[in-house]
Amino acid sequence: MIEPKAPHLSNIEIWQKWKEEGDIEAKKRLIEQYLTLVDYVSNRMAIGLPKNVSKDDLASNGVMGLIDAIEKFDYRRGLQFETYASWRIRGAIIDGLRQGDWVPRSVREKAKKIEEAYQHLEQQYLRSVTDAEISHYLEVSEKEFVHMLQEIAVTTVCSLEDPIREEESETRLSLLVDEKAKNPDYKVHEFYLKESLVRGIERLTAKERTVVSLFYYDELSLSEIAEVMCLSPSRISQLHSKAILRLRGALDKQKDQLMEH
Repeated sequence: MIEPKAPHLSNIEIWQKWKEEGDIEAKKRLIEQYLTLVDYVSNRMAIGLPKNVSKDDLASNGVMGLIDAIEKFDYRRGLQFETYASWRIRGAIIDGLRQGDWVPRSVREKAKKIEEAYQHLEQQYLRSVTDAEISHYLEVSEKEFVHMLQEIAVTTVCSLEDPIREEESETRLSLLVDEKAKNPDYKVHEFYLKESLVRGIERLTAKERTVVSLFYYDELSLSEIAEVMCLSPSRISQLHSKAILRLRGALDKQKDQLMEH
């Protein structure tokens, strides 16, 4: 079996047969070859989701994302297929979760309130705000705020994979990846989004930055991060939630400006 590495080099003939000759057998071979990506992404995204969310459903949606990736991938650009496919798989799984309405409206509303609180206070103070300041703004105790974070933890697992525009697949996280040159208008938007993301990351606490780095770049699970940082999984979940809500707040203003264009 051909190893799924550097497909634009080692699998060039398979991609040519599928893309240039429309060979269905070549397409099937690519799907079979990269099914392990679906398992990896779906298992990773299952972490922290409610027990009523079926892993089989995640995987089924992920397969649809993989097929979509294989149909749209341009092997001639010299990009890494695994990275591109992972975005598509995650996107398909997130779409499936949204359609299933797996998070109660009350939990989504709490997440939005906290996100708006971070956005308002950090724009006002131009620094990272404390739990006490957020709690005061929300008119709840710090204990209640921690409980709120625990409730909304599942809504933040996929947050950086949310699309910048509803009709497109470009995500906030994908802005960190250097791609081929795009049109000038897009590059201007991309530049300001990156700047907003950088400022948002700078305002995270040291522990929050570590969690984001280990989760999104080193691709450790939350339980693995807990072991690395010698903290409880629930504490890591709280740090992750706060980090993502801070980042979403920092990006929302720029996102609104993008939507206007």
